[in-house]
Amino acid sequence: MSGEQRFPADFVWGAATAAYQIEGAAAMDGRTPSIWDTFSRKPGAVIGDDTGDVACDHYHRFVDDVALMADLGLAAYRFSVSWSRVQPGGSGPANEKGLDFYRRLVDELLAHGVEPWLTLYHWDLPQELEDAGGWPVRDTAHRFADYAGLMFDAIGDRVKHWSTLNEPFCSSLLGYASGEHAPGRAEPPAAVAAVHHLLLAHGLGLAAIRARSSDVRAGLALNFTPVVPLDPNDPADVDAARRIDGLHNRLFIEAVRNGAYPRDVVADLGPYGLAGHVQDGDMALISAPIDEMGVNFYTTNVVSAQPDPNPPVSDIVTPSPPGTIWVGSEDVNFRTTERPVTDQGWEINPAGLTELLIWIGKNYPDVPLYVTENGAAFDAPVVDGRVDDTDRIAYLAGHVSAVHDAITAGVDVRGYFAWSLLDNFEWAWGYGQRFGIVHVDFETQQRIPKASAHWYAKTIAANALTLPE
Repeated sequence: MSGEQRFPADFVWGAATAAYQIEGAAAMDGRTPSIWDTFSRKPGAVIGDDTGDVACDHYHRFVDDVALMADLGLAAYRFSVSWSRVQPGGSGPANEKGLDFYRRLVDELLAHGVEPWLTLYHWDLPQELEDAGGWPVRDTAHRFADYAGLMFDAIGDRVKHWSTLNEPFCSSLLGYASGEHAPGRAEPPAAVAAVHHLLLAHGLGLAAIRARSSDVRAGLALNFTPVVPLDPNDPADVDAARRIDGLHNRLFIEAVRNGAYPRDVVADLGPYGLAGHVQDGDMALISAPIDEMGVNFYTTNVVSAQPDPNPPVSDIVTPSPPGTIWVGSEDVNFRTTERPVTDQGWEINPAGLTELLIWIGKNYPDVPLYVTENGAAFDAPVVDGRVDDTDRIAYLAGHVSAVHDAITAGVDVRGYFAWSLLDNFEWAWGYGQRFGIVHVDFETQQRIPKASAHWYAKTIAANALTLPE
């Protein structure tokens, strides 16, 4: 197949980052520790014992980084706010020095014609709130609402796209069930409570924004991993896929879009008490209308109820065994297929993104979708000042084409954000996994746009994907 896949004239092309992954300046200008500052100092919690103390030093280099965004032709930049930078400890008055950083960042973006897309929470809970119980405690959701109002009062006149949460699945189940992410707790009942309180925080935060303005567009970003059974004719495999899909995908989108948790997932989580955390009015808040929804997609999963008789031999180091993240589904086994994988060992399946978008569009219509994260970990050396990351170009091209296929099928997808703008601190993986379209030398902080950045810039300029001969 050859030719072009053209996108709608108003299609939004962007790139995304997160505060703790790029900002650095961890103890400057009044910022206090987040759970990721604390967790990354726990020996062995992060590969290489890396921390985000300096990261990409974006706090000091944002002017140059915004100029780089403009050079690439980005129409939008999705970034998150460090809660503990703007409200130390997670409560009380604002830290004006912290707010000033985001004011300057937003002004710089607007001056370069780059639309700011702000995420209030991308996993970095202030440590003092965790010390008080964290997301398993209901009061944390109310503290989040206060923080949302504080941020909107500061820059709501200049930011038109607001996302309350990024990937509450990770904040709850990876943070409190598997312990793979901060705060590193392995407490399934706490994880289930965190699921509800994170979604309640979304609802309360959305209400705080709505109370202040009706002129902005607000929503949240959910991460989806489509799940299929290894043997669709084996009832045990089919049920394994149902359970994993319920925990990873349906639990969150059903609450946000339909105002109820899926009955089968509530039953699966019976011993962990999900229903007991729901109070009158909660689900109405959680399912209040949103203006747009972010869809984060990286890979797909094949699962089985049976152990793998020939487990693959791999030198890929993973932060934790994947089966441990599933509260109540510890007996499910994840299988590999013949598909190619990224440096992280994640299978590459662009068709899975098309199928996902069509599924969302069919079952949860009437809200515009944006692919707010999509990317891959691939390392490539710097040679004569260039980084030829052809694997990443192939990955991005395949998934951009998948988005186009979904649009052609009638799904209301209005934008695509590459993950990530910069190589950065990749959570429990440390600095060993590079997702950026821009190479970062973490010793010198030199930025080098990779071949994928130049490819992306050309795609943006053409508003079209050129298909290979």
